[in-house]
Amino acid sequence: MFLRVSLSRQLLDLLDEHGGVQRSFAISSSARGAGELVNSQKTPRGLHRIRAKIGTGVPVGGVFVGRRYTGEIYTPKLAARFPERDWILSRILWLCGCEPGRNRFGNVDSARRYIYIHGTPDSEPMGVARSHGCIRMRNSELLWLYEQVAVGSRVLIEE
Repeated sequence: MFLRVSLSRQLLDLLDEHGGVQRSFAISSSARGAGELVNSQKTPRGLHRIRAKIGTGVPVGGVFVGRRYTGEIYTPKLAARFPERDWILSRILWLCGCEPGRNRFGNVDSARRYIYIHGTPDSEPMGVARSHGCIRMRNSELLWLYEQVAVGSRVLIEE
């Protein structure tokens, strides 16, 4: 199994070993478009792998800061208290680039940019580019996907 992310269609496809689409999900990638540079807040393109799976056992809506579960569960009231947060919820699939000079090493390194596939509040729209560089998914869909993929699984991000 591997993942293909289409930035232009705002879709993530779970593909089988023959490239057949098993399931598709609406996502939200960067509001600033595609790009690889550090501090660009853009979604990096190219071939990646899942570097780490984070959040096994965390409740749905569990809040992460710095890849650590805070013990909080997202609510609109919590969001009102911390309006500056980019909400990373439920699970994290941390990506690392596989293409030196494009999305790996130097000032284009996806892992050092902390690029994830992660859950987001249900109030956030999917199918619309609104993130700060990561790939956002509905929590329920991410929970399902998290169980289907392994560390090392390939993720192709294309325009």
